[in-house]
Amino acid sequence: MRRYRYIHLDVFTEHLFGGNQLAVFVEADGLSADLMQSIAKEMNFSESTFVLPPERPDTDIRLRIFTPADELPMAGHPTIGTAFALAHCGRIASGQAQTVFEEGIGPVTVALEWRAALSFAWMTQRLPMFGPRLERTELAARAIGLAADALMPGLPVEQVSCGVPFLFVPLSSRAAVDRAEADGQAMRELARAMGREKVEVFLFSTEAGKDEATAYSRMFAPGLGITEDPATGSASGPLGAYLVTHGVVRSERARSIVSLQGVRMGRPSHLHIDIGVAADGRTITHVKVGGQAVVAGEGELYIAENGSGPGIRGQGSEKT
Repeated sequence: MRRYRYIHLDVFTEHLFGGNQLAVFVEADGLSADLMQSIAKEMNFSESTFVLPPERPDTDIRLRIFTPADELPMAGHPTIGTAFALAHCGRIASGQAQTVFEEGIGPVTVALEWRAALSFAWMTQRLPMFGPRLERTELAARAIGLAADALMPGLPVEQVSCGVPFLFVPLSSRAAVDRAEADGQAMRELARAMGREKVEVFLFSTEAGKDEATAYSRMFAPGLGITEDPATGSASGPLGAYLVTHGVVRSERARSIVSLQGVRMGRPSHLHIDIGVAADGRTITHVKVGGQAVVAGEGELYIAENGSGPGIRGQGSEKT
């Protein structure tokens, strides 16, 4: 049996049992893509990551990211969480200012902030690409189990990408966000209407709450094997760009956006978004997404030499 150590983290939270779970396999040499996919399905978190030696000189780590159903070119909570995992096991030196991961879209820079240990990480995302707007907005409402009047008037249902495309669906209230339920058949109809095989839907409301969140949000991606995601960093950069571009967030507040996600799942997540805006008040100059993470435990996964398995042995090192 080959043994592969993994670190289990909760990401975009400072509390155990909040945020989005992640399994980081810190030395994944020798694993094929098929085995990585099988392991991600076995772990059954939104994503699992696999740390490999860099393949290009301008990066420090090769990082592959898998959902239970597919490999992703980049993702937010796996990037942030992997930085915390590597700091935890000493692969990132204490006080190091940044690291660069090689992901499917190319180099991804992660800036690191330290106290006694790593305390916060910021990933830089690509500048936003605004895709098609959905004219038949009732299809989006139906896909999340709501009537068309739940949509926020005056804002488009629009695709935005900073590396991974999401369809952004603005809703009129937090209550509407909480009522939403993904409808598999309607999601497939929505994808067909957009000319895609599958669609990742990010729904949100900017209604104020007792917290200080800018947006109250959820994300459905059944086509990726994710019925609902507690925290979606790859959607948070595009969310910030959407809010700034459509005037929901003024340019002077664009560097301090907070998305509160995962509440409906009982795993509240705080995703911090920093959108740089040029002097013209319109041109976006940078997109950053940041947050915290906590180590929940560690374990080993056993793979037979013939590739069968896997089996899991947890080591019971939970932290409070």
